[in-house]
Amino acid sequence: MNKPAFDCISIGDTQHDVFLEVEERAKLFKDGENTYLGLAFPEKFPVKKYTTVTAVGNAANAAVGASRLGLKTAFYTVLSDDHIGKEEYEVFEKEKISTKFIQWDKKRRSNFSAVLNYKGDRTILVHHEQRDYDLPDLPAASWVYFSSVASEHATLHSQIASYIKASGAKLAFNPGSHQLHDGLQGLKDILEVAHVFFVNKKEAQELTQNNTTDEKTLLQLLSKEGPSIVVMTDGVRGSFSFDGTNFYKLDIVHVPLVEMTGAGDAYAVACMASLAHGQPISEGMRWGAMNSASVIQYIGAREGLLTKENMEKSLKEHAEPQAATF
Repeated sequence: MNKPAFDCISIGDTQHDVFLEVEERAKLFKDGENTYLGLAFPEKFPVKKYTTVTAVGNAANAAVGASRLGLKTAFYTVLSDDHIGKEEYEVFEKEKISTKFIQWDKKRRSNFSAVLNYKGDRTILVHHEQRDYDLPDLPAASWVYFSSVASEHATLHSQIASYIKASGAKLAFNPGSHQLHDGLQGLKDILEVAHVFFVNKKEAQELTQNNTTDEKTLLQLLSKEGPSIVVMTDGVRGSFSFDGTNFYKLDIVHVPLVEMTGAGDAYAVACMASLAHGQPISEGMRWGAMNSASVIQYIGAREGLLTKENMEKSLKEHAEPQAATF
């Protein structure tokens, strides 16, 4: 059998992020189980500084992360034919990602996110332009990583499911907000062909319409939808997985926190890369935790993404935590 043309093809939107460091006089308040960031209204509200980061977003972060972790990577995304889109294209080329499947949108602007940083965590205001998605004729790949796209994505979902069935590639799926709104029924075609499905605990509860805090229950409910492996993150409580036989739990790696954006993407792509390199899911969780811990020490989702060399170094330096069955 011929070797696939790519180890990984990432699919999804690309964002242009502006990070706003919110002043301390903003307030956090609770309403039931939800926490809100409060800004005085109406008022001009000063920010301490702002930072722009281009060529990010869930799938873009995954493309960069996979390439840095030693996977021959391509990216299917639709970029606006504006100066931001051209900057994004240059970033992907610099990161040694194949850009041959990138498509250009001459009618709409680049996607944009405003990230409000406050005391190490963030609220993100996200805008996705509507795109005319049409999956190119992709070559064989060992893995496909699929993540956030705009709301009109039904055709793309169908095309990806057909590609996975025809090519035999393994699919890693990490849904974005528009896809989560589809619910389990709307994600049926994708989940049935997914090899590994990444969600956080809140997303798992929303998708299953089950408010249980029991990780095993949530993992099993999602596993029944088709994925071979379900991985669920839960902030400082670490991550959990179920491979159809065993449940695993892994604590976080404790590092100084600067900013949280991209932590989930870093975890998911490193976990997938570990699997692509032939590691078991228990080791994939460790790769994910190390990559996530690196990213949160920087502003933005890309700068802290580890190379394969640095990943191996980090794993040696941190003998703990280790994934354990539960």
